[in-house]
This record gives sequence, structure tokens and C-alpha cells, in this order.
Amino acid sequence: MATVVFGARGNVGRHVAARLTALDVPLRRTSRTPDASHVPADLEAPESLPAALEGAEQVFLYSKSAGIYAFVEAACAAGVRHVVLLSSAGVVLPGADHQPVGRDHKVVESALMESGLSWTFLRPGMFSSNALRWWGETIKAGKPVLLPYPDSLTAPISERDMAAVAVTALTEPGHSRQAYTLYGPHALSLREQVDHIGAAIGRKIPVEEVTPEEARAELAKRVPATRVVTHMGAWQAGVDTVPDTSGLIIEKLTGRPAQTFAQWAQDNADGFRP
Repeated sequence: MATVVFGARGNVGRHVAARLTALDVPLRRTSRTPDASHVPADLEAPESLPAALEGAEQVFLYSKSAGIYAFVEAACAAGVRHVVLLSSAGVVLPGADHQPVGRDHKVVESALMESGLSWTFLRPGMFSSNALRWWGETIKAGKPVLLPYPDSLTAPISERDMAAVAVTALTEPGHSRQAYTLYGPHALSLREQVDHIGAAIGRKIPVEEVTPEEARAELAKRVPATRVVTHMGAWQAGVDTVPDTSGLIIEKLTGRPAQTFAQWAQDNADGFRP
């Protein structure tokens, strides 16, 4: 019986697939752009789902409200037993029903809870890998990083740790109908995060404080509009609030310490070099 990994080329999915392969778990990788190693599957193309799920026992799934009911139907028909969903901490934050990200992820979670399938929800906060999208091209070009709230605190979590928790939920008992809210091990200011990237690439990266309006316009060049709202809201909240951290939870679930942002920056330094 295969474990199917949706989005197996994604930031988290590729780590899930690599870990399952290392454990000799029978695996089927999917992608919207298939090749010899990836079968076709697209949550917005329901006709692609039955073949991708045929013979599957478990699924690692990314959260996408469009197509979730077609996925549930196909998964139940295929005899899927358990789904590990990459959701979002946005579903448990105040006002989730009024935020695009929180609202969409709640739709997906609700569909799975009502499906009769066994499930595990991973609800990560800010991804460490967002830094590549936010600041990668700017840093490569040697320009200052523009920040609206340089001292705002977040607790970014690495894709490696999200994948490790997902694999635990796929390969070990005791995680059915569990939801894990996951953050990184340390609360860091945006300025400190940029400094860690600078240390990883061997040079000081200048930071320039800008207005929220200027930051919003700059961010909109790099991420979808719904993500702009989410990221700006998190940054603003981090001015006055120390975010939750969950390094101990990650270590308990995976058996190893959570990756710090400094370690993540070292591992991904090439993404910030010209």
C-alpha cells in the first residue's frame, strides 16, 4: 500500500518524500507537472485524482480549498486510511474566519473532519523559507532589505521540521485526529533574521525601515494578495506580542532538536548569493 505525497516538489513535500524514501516506505510522488518520478495530480483537476490515489493507504496533502471535496471523494473511493494535512496556524488565530488564509484552511480541515477519514493536521506558523521569497532577490542584488517593522518578532519554522513531523504522523501510531500547531524554536526580530542570513553568506546586509504602505507594495511583487495580508498582519502583531515557539514540541514528536533560523540560513545560503 503506497503513501502518496501531493506537491512532492514543494518546499515541504520534497522533504517528506525524501524522508519516506530513506525509511523505505512505498511512495508515490505527485505533481501538477509530472515526469518519470512524479505522477500527475492536481486538486483543481478532479479527474486526475483517482489514478493518483489508486491503492493508496496514506496521503500527505497540502491545503487548498478548491478541489478538497473532490479529493475526499476520490480518497474514500480509493480506500485511503489516513491523511496528514499541511494546514496553517492561521486557523487558530483570533479572527481566523475573517482572514483569507485562515478561512480557506478551515474549509479544508472541516472537509477532512467530516469525511470519516483518519487525519492529522499540521498548523505551522511563519515558514523560514518565506525569507527566500521576501528578500532573496534584494539580497542577491546587494540592495538594502526594506522592512516596515524591523524589530517585529516572529518564530519561523523550517520546512525540514514540518516534514519531520509529517513523517512521524505517517509512520508512527498515535497521531490520528491530532492537530499540531508548530512554530520555530526561537522568537526573532525581522532584523535579526536578516542578520542571520548575512552571517550565512559572509556579509552585512543593510536594512532600511519603510512605511507599511511601501512594504505592502514591495511584498505584493513577490507573493499573492492573500499572503500579503497575512504576512503584514503577522509582522504588525509581532511589534507588541512575543510569538509562541514550539521547539520542544517538535523535538518530542521527531526525536531531534528543531532547526534554528540561523541553521536554516546556513543550509539555504546559496539562495541569497548572486
